[in-house]
Amino acid sequence: MEIGQKVKVYRLRDRVSAPIAKKLGQVGVIQGYKVTDGKGIGVVVQFEDNSSTWFFEDEIKPV
Repeated sequence: MEIGQKVKVYRLRDRVSAPIAKKLGQVGVIQGYKVTDGKGIGVVVQFEDNSSTWFFEDEIKPV
Protein backbone atom coordinates (compact mmCIF):
# COMPACT_ATOMS: atom_id res chain seq x y z
CA MET A 1 0.00 0.00 0.00
CA GLU A 2 1.22 3.45 -0.89
CA ILE A 3 0.75 6.98 0.44
CA GLY A 4 -2.12 8.66 -1.42
CA GLN A 5 -3.92 5.37 -2.12
CA LYS A 6 -7.63 5.09 -1.31
CA VAL A 7 -8.52 2.30 1.10
CA LYS A 8 -11.62 0.97 2.83
CA VAL A 9 -11.71 -0.17 6.46
CA TYR A 10 -13.20 -3.65 6.33
CA ARG A 11 -12.41 -5.10 9.76
CA LEU A 12 -11.13 -4.12 13.18
CA ARG A 13 -8.68 -6.43 14.91
CA ASP A 14 -9.20 -5.22 18.48
CA ARG A 15 -11.83 -3.47 20.55
CA VAL A 16 -11.74 0.23 19.75
CA SER A 17 -13.52 3.41 20.83
CA ALA A 18 -16.88 4.31 19.31
CA PRO A 19 -15.49 7.04 16.99
CA ILE A 20 -12.99 4.59 15.49
CA ALA A 21 -15.60 1.82 15.23
CA LYS A 22 -17.70 4.18 13.09
CA LYS A 23 -14.89 4.18 10.50
CA LEU A 24 -15.69 0.55 9.64
CA GLY A 25 -16.82 0.51 6.00
CA GLN A 26 -15.58 4.04 5.29
CA VAL A 27 -13.09 5.01 2.60
CA GLY A 28 -10.04 7.14 3.33
CA VAL A 29 -6.62 8.03 1.93
CA ILE A 30 -3.31 6.71 3.25
CA GLN A 31 -1.31 9.59 4.72
CA GLY A 32 1.67 7.72 6.15
CA TYR A 33 2.94 4.81 8.18
CA LYS A 34 3.29 4.09 11.89
CA VAL A 35 5.63 1.66 13.60
CA THR A 36 3.46 -0.32 16.00
CA ASP A 37 4.90 -2.51 18.76
CA GLY A 38 7.86 -3.69 16.74
CA LYS A 39 5.88 -6.52 15.18
CA GLY A 40 4.41 -4.61 12.29
CA ILE A 41 3.67 -1.42 10.47
CA GLY A 42 0.43 0.51 10.78
CA VAL A 43 -1.08 2.70 8.10
CA VAL A 44 -2.36 6.20 8.92
CA VAL A 45 -5.64 6.85 7.09
CA GLN A 46 -7.35 10.24 6.73
CA PHE A 47 -11.11 10.35 6.12
CA GLU A 48 -13.41 12.90 4.41
CA ASP A 49 -14.24 14.51 7.78
CA ASN A 50 -10.49 15.28 8.15
CA SER A 51 -10.13 12.83 11.03
CA SER A 52 -7.32 10.32 10.86
CA THR A 53 -6.28 7.18 12.71
CA TRP A 54 -4.06 4.21 12.06
CA PHE A 55 -4.94 0.64 11.15
CA PHE A 56 -3.02 -2.58 10.63
CA GLU A 57 -2.60 -3.47 6.95
CA ASP A 58 -4.92 -6.47 7.32
CA GLU A 59 -7.76 -4.19 8.49
CA ILE A 60 -7.93 -2.19 5.25
CA LYS A 61 -8.03 -2.98 1.55
CA PRO A 62 -7.56 -0.89 -1.63
CA VAL A 63 -10.63 0.51 -3.40
